[in-house]
Amino acid sequence: MSSLDVERAAGATTDTAPTAPAPATGTDLVGPTPGTARPADAPDRVSRTGAALRVLRDKVLPVVAALAGLVAIWYAVTYLLLDADRRFLLPPPHDVVGNTVTNANVMDPMLDALGQSVAVALVGLVVAVAIGMGWAVLMSQWGFVEKVLYPYAVILQTVPILALTPLIGIWMGYGFNARIVVCVIIAVFPMISNTLFGLQSASQEAHDLFTLNKASRAQRLLKLQFPAAVPAIFTGLRNAAGLSVIGTIVGDFFFQQGSPGIGSLLRVYTLRLNMDPLFMAIILTALFGVAVFSVFAALDRAVVGRWYGTRRR
Repeated sequence: MSSLDVERAAGATTDTAPTAPAPATGTDLVGPTPGTARPADAPDRVSRTGAALRVLRDKVLPVVAALAGLVAIWYAVTYLLLDADRRFLLPPPHDVVGNTVTNANVMDPMLDALGQSVAVALVGLVVAVAIGMGWAVLMSQWGFVEKVLYPYAVILQTVPILALTPLIGIWMGYGFNARIVVCVIIAVFPMISNTLFGLQSASQEAHDLFTLNKASRAQRLLKLQFPAAVPAIFTGLRNAAGLSVIGTIVGDFFFQQGSPGIGSLLRVYTLRLNMDPLFMAIILTALFGVAVFSVFAALDRAVVGRWYGTRRR
């Protein structure tokens, strides 16, 4: 073999040999520098931060502003409008909190009474919802039944409850059951009216479609009328929840037998002009009503929004 052939063979070997990989540097071995965010993560963090700020602006700040305004008005009335010798009629907020929250002899009976009122309100609300929805279903199915039963629902709404409490006390005593009856009477009408409206809100075209498919009365009720009535039912439930708290306080105020409710303590504190516990009881009652209403309002938004694919405010 000539020297020219040897040089050609060496060149071919050099061209076909694989190139060795470059040695790894320190940066490749360690990886990305800690704390350095990828560019793709920045929009996610910005969107999460923006959502948190919107929740803070739309949900938290209005509540804080309302509470701050209420406390400011309270202080203004106490120190600017009332003379020093009449200031006991509206003690400032710090006196109310300081003289009640730190006093176990005041707070323990008050919390026990609040628990009793919560039990009455929840039982009364459940009974009112069951009666109201059953009443509305009967009226929605037969026009004659609606003409017979609806006037009684209107009577329950229009007759002052104070006119009925003596009869309720005479017939049922002055304990737990009488309080539940008062709560049901006050809370039942929103469930009747809203449920009836919802059950009757299905379109005529939808009813015609069910008629063409020879649907039974039960199928029409469960698959057409109840789905159409969901928003109205939750509206009635939200209103009935707030009214159940009012009914509980009214029942506690007039029926004193058995374990006292928060309304019973309101009456006692009023008769004794015991202003600090009176205002604390009012605050607890207001918080109880707001909490019940807020729970059912949140349930309304969650369930109805998911059912219809829209967001309810």
